[in-house]
Amino acid sequence: MKSLRSPARTKVKSAAPASGRSAPFKGQLPHPDGANNSKAPIQTGWQSKADGVSLLRPAHQPKPVWLQARPQKLEIDLHASALVVVDMQNDFCHPEGWFGQKGVSMRATRKPIPMLQKLLPLWRAAGGRVVWLNWGVRPDRLNLPPGVLFKAKVDAQGQLSGVGYAESSPLDRGPSLVPGHWGAQVVDELPVAATDITVFKHRLSGFHDNELDSLLRQQGVQTLLFAGINTDRCVFSSLQDAGFLGYDCVLLEDACATPSPAYVSRAILFLVEKLHGFVASAQALTVSLTPQGARS
Repeated sequence: MKSLRSPARTKVKSAAPASGRSAPFKGQLPHPDGANNSKAPIQTGWQSKADGVSLLRPAHQPKPVWLQARPQKLEIDLHASALVVVDMQNDFCHPEGWFGQKGVSMRATRKPIPMLQKLLPLWRAAGGRVVWLNWGVRPDRLNLPPGVLFKAKVDAQGQLSGVGYAESSPLDRGPSLVPGHWGAQVVDELPVAATDITVFKHRLSGFHDNELDSLLRQQGVQTLLFAGINTDRCVFSSLQDAGFLGYDCVLLEDACATPSPAYVSRAILFLVEKLHGFVASAQALTVSLTPQGARS
């Protein structure tokens, strides 16, 4: 009788799996809408072969670019690098945003925009990754400690303004820096491409208590070039932590800015150059990304 056949002789390839049991994985997952997905296999990094599963990754093909920097000229691998753009968001860079309504100078926070408008298309076209590292807080602020909550309420004159994270300013554009709301969005002048990566943070350092480190490592990123605001706060804190975690760090000084006094930025540049990595310019990088510059 068919029901008494040995399991070894039963043809299971065409049989549907029993209820509550999974079909054998053959190296390609089913398409969620049930369509034939044979032309679009899911990339897992592993490969299913006749003899088993291969854990060998494809060999990395470097794309070297030379870049003028201090204290030494640099050679970076575009395929192992990411341009990290920090906090270029409406709440920091738009006059009607949270910072603008606090009285913070928009001249400082908007300063990186023209240079980034020039750099980003060239960087993407050359094959470099872009990571938007943005402030993004929970609406209930349950993971923000008292010090972070208190300092957020201080205005440009050093007074408590009464408006902090996830709260609305007098000209209400929604809660400040809550993902999904206007204030947490990148400014319109810097369009986010479909291939870009966005990571939210809730501390000055972009590596605290989030997925940034694991995300970069899974992409094979080794070198980080930092741009955005503020040079002495989130940019520097993120760069320091990146260096502590083993990343190569480059600060693009003409694509960063801060409303702090000029001597503060000079100190940051000194410390990066002395201890944490290299200081370069976005302008020099744009030159290096041209066919002629890449060979120089």
